Amino acid sequence: MTHLLDGQTALVTGASGGIGRTIARRLAAEGAAVVLHCRTAVAAARETAAAIGDDRAIVVQGDLGDEQTCHRIVREAAEWGGGRLTALVNNAAVQPVQPLPGMTAADWRAVVDTDLTSVFACTQAAAELMRTQPDGGTITHIASIEATHPAPGHAHYSAAKAAVVMHARAAALEYGPFGIRVNTVSPGLIDREGLSESWPEGVRRWQEAVPTGRLGTPQDVANAVVFLASPLASWISGHNLVVDGGVSARPTW
Repeated sequence: MTHLLDGQTALVTGASGGIGRTIARRLAAEGAAVVLHCRTAVAAARETAAAIGDDRAIVVQGDLGDEQTCHRIVREAAEWGGGRLTALVNNAAVQPVQPLPGMTAADWRAVVDTDLTSVFACTQAAAELMRTQPDGGTITHIASIEATHPAPGHAHYSAAKAAVVMHARAAALEYGPFGIRVNTVSPGLIDREGLSESWPEGVRRWQEAVPTGRLGTPQDVANAVVFLASPLASWISGHNLVVDGGVSARPTW
């Protein structure tokens, strides 16, 4: 039985959280060997790797706020993959809620360095390797619909995600000649344990607004990532794939 990603080695950053963990498992289900990155939640990442299979998944650890760590993680992933890395998923991110008035430059940098600068550094490191491979590779950034629809208290997050979308387009332009495709996936509101209890008003508003009538799931995001990393998307690059149940199509007037 063949799978969409047979023979691929994929690195997923931020793979200990709900979306990252699901992306890793979905890539593995389609045949990829998977490197799961985490910063501190090593036990959760190892649990996911064990579920995939010790021969098909490993865990690497590091703070992506440091450029050299980004390069080290990519290097370790490729070494485990026998010198090849065919897919990178830049998923690691933070999303604090903080009003723009009173936000300090340090607060701003804490989000931008994790959500944007790490994407730049990991992409650069992965692309330098992929450009030497006959079949190139794919790079997928996890952005957000907040790249175009900011929410109060998310100025730093929304700005970083908007830049992530534009980075993918610029990277697609410059790395395309080397057989490297770069895209983004922009999720809407993704369900997680306890969300309905902690933010009932927000969940209610979303469900009333979204045409499909439900919140997204980590699986919805992971399916989009698999598609973009697969041969089915071989002529798709520089694209922002919005996964939001159609909420962005709703009129705002």
